[in-house]
Amino acid sequence: MATHYYTASSLDGFIATSEHSLDWLFAHDIDLDGPMAYPGFVSRVGALLMGASTYEWLRRHEEHWGYQQPTWVLTHRDLDTPMGAEVRLASGEVREVHALAAAAAGDKHVWIVGGGEVAGQFADAGLLDEVWVQYAPVTLGSGQPLLPRTLDLELLEVERNRDFVCARYRVPN
Repeated sequence: MATHYYTASSLDGFIATSEHSLDWLFAHDIDLDGPMAYPGFVSRVGALLMGASTYEWLRRHEEHWGYQQPTWVLTHRDLDTPMGAEVRLASGEVREVHALAAAAAGDKHVWIVGGGEVAGQFADAGLLDEVWVQYAPVTLGSGQPLLPRTLDLELLEVERNRDFVCARYRVPN
């Protein structure tokens, strides 16, 4: 089991525009059966961790909750949760929430979904093992940063998937 931050980014290091738009991402071609693509990644995930902004974006843009895995949403607000989904609202120390997610994941991975700041909190706590980034051929100039922390990462793998350069990094602890 490992904890992964898997996301897409513009070449200049943003995961969303200042208005939280991902339109730039969906304008580019990726092979969903290709290297480092989402379906293969998520099939090895046993639990999800995300911040409230990512969760609210998903709820606004997806007709149905798309995850079977138990999900923890880090928030200090009361949010509606989808009927029948294993979505838990959590506030508190990231180590405690991570322990719950790791136990639920079993021998599968924990995925930190979206939110560079949330991924940064897990990195600060020494709980982030890998960063997977699919770099789109676009620059945004500003927006939500990929990972607003200073980290030295070790490159493990690089692949091309149509328009995207995909990279997997180890986070040294």
